[in-house]
Amino acid sequence: MKKIIIPVISVIAVVVVIGWVLANNKKKNKEKTAVVAAGKGAVAVRTAVVKKNEINMNFTANGTFAAAQDLEFSAENSGRVTRITVDEGSRVSKGQILAYIDAEILNVGVRNAEAAYQNAARDLERYQSSFSTGGVTQQQLDQAKLGVENAKAGLQEAKRRLKDANIKSPINGIVNKRLIEQGAYISPGTKLFELVDVSKLKLALTVNESQVANLKIGDQVRIKSNVFNDKNFNGKITFIAPKADNTLNFPIEIELSNNPNNQIKAGMYGTAIFEFPKQAATITIPRTSFVGSVSSNKIYIAQGDVAKERNVIAGRVFGDQVEILEGLKEGETVITSGQINLVDGTPISPVK
Repeated sequence: MKKIIIPVISVIAVVVVIGWVLANNKKKNKEKTAVVAAGKGAVAVRTAVVKKNEINMNFTANGTFAAAQDLEFSAENSGRVTRITVDEGSRVSKGQILAYIDAEILNVGVRNAEAAYQNAARDLERYQSSFSTGGVTQQQLDQAKLGVENAKAGLQEAKRRLKDANIKSPINGIVNKRLIEQGAYISPGTKLFELVDVSKLKLALTVNESQVANLKIGDQVRIKSNVFNDKNFNGKITFIAPKADNTLNFPIEIELSNNPNNQIKAGMYGTAIFEFPKQAATITIPRTSFVGSVSSNKIYIAQGDVAKERNVIAGRVFGDQVEILEGLKEGETVITSGQINLVDGTPISPVK
């Protein structure tokens, strides 16, 4: 019996102690809340004096050099490769034959299409003769005419396939990869060659919304290469995406103007340096001043020993500083931290 009573008493004692602690904490919290409500307590905040600052709009962005054209093309017809005229690294021009294809099957296709066209033409002659004597209807004659047109189109397509049997380069460039071998049988969709045009390189990168707003096609840009970091390269903006990507950034392309001896290769990393004229001083505040995010346009200012809610109109974002278009003037004090505990009129205690 004693063995049972002792644990029970211990449990009751623990419960009593926990209850006392909770009640005491609740009492203290009520006392603190009452003090703040009565104006005798203050929320600790950090502040900053509003002033005009010079705006530095310069920024850099990293990207990758890419070829002006990078094409991996596939076969359109079937046949066996009888001869390949180029290898990896070969320079090619547009229209140059890269490989010859056995055209026996395509020749058969042309002959069949020719025979079908001749048969349709003879049928049309017979229908026209019979139509004049009332042997066939107008509908039958129209169908015969349609048959001739279809057969003619089939013949033209077969001839085009025969003409395009050999594989030709669609661009000027260099053979980066050869994906077929002599003697191999190819069919429509078989990958043939990878061609790249490195006569011009472009630096592909992305910028955010505040940066893209200051860019336009044709702007000159200074470029640095991670490999040749002691040299300066130049380029101009040739493309600015009209729509942001999934990361809410805007892809842009900068065409490289000078690349002596083709030092820069496609696939290398580069840095674009965007430089702008000096801007007039304007009011900016720390980004942390906003309640939630910059888009809320809501801040608190310190008026004496209390916080006052203020709505402003935010402009451009420069790193950790935000331009203020309306709602603040020089000399006012903005609260930069501690806003989570504030409402309009809350007593504050600025932390130095």
